[in-house]
Amino acid sequence: MSGELEGRVALVTGAAQGLGAAVSDALAGEGATVVRTDVAGGDVTLDVRDEGAVRDAIAGAAERHGRLDVVVANAGVALVKPLAETSLEEWRGLMQINLDGVFVTAREAALQMAARGGGSIILMASISGLRGSPLIGTYAAAKAGVISLAKTLALEMRDHGVRVNAICPGFIDTAMVRDHEATLTQAIGMPALDVINAKQGRLGTANEVGRLALFLASDRSRFSTAEAFVLDGGSTGSLV
Repeated sequence: MSGELEGRVALVTGAAQGLGAAVSDALAGEGATVVRTDVAGGDVTLDVRDEGAVRDAIAGAAERHGRLDVVVANAGVALVKPLAETSLEEWRGLMQINLDGVFVTAREAALQMAARGGGSIILMASISGLRGSPLIGTYAAAKAGVISLAKTLALEMRDHGVRVNAICPGFIDTAMVRDHEATLTQAIGMPALDVINAKQGRLGTANEVGRLALFLASDRSRFSTAEAFVLDGGSTGSLV
């Protein structure tokens, strides 16, 4: 621990488990005061579908600590289903969390940071937002929107000292991936982990995502904005 985030304040959504927990731990491990929010509880119970609650959580964190340096919009859910079999209700339900919730979180963070001299906003996207993604098309469409949101908001907020970047993980060893492993295996007709390992060598770890988030939160990345950082073991670089 070098304490490179000592004195800084961060807020993470979806922080109760998986990537959100790992990101929170990475930031806290370098000295940041981390406000962990999650629909299942945390420092602040937060449902990102509730615009007012998101606004209150972000403004409250900034007011309580006197600053807000980092916000990580991580909260999200998965849906494994062919698009042709996906109902509009299912589509809208996922978008409300994975895209609308990220938009509101990023917007409110940008407003707070711009008023306080700047900061770093990190949006959790996915390599599925960069490629056609059978069986997870709704999830992928939302993540493609997150990537575009990061790039546009970054350009709009650059003169205010606010950086915005997206992280695009491949398949990471989290409950979300494990919970859908059997469904993916059934849908593609072969063990899902075999396919994943063939593309990216192994499952990534949540701690690896946390370390990338730490870099984007720190001054080491102060010239990085409007980027989508891929962390996938080479998956998107491979033809087969």
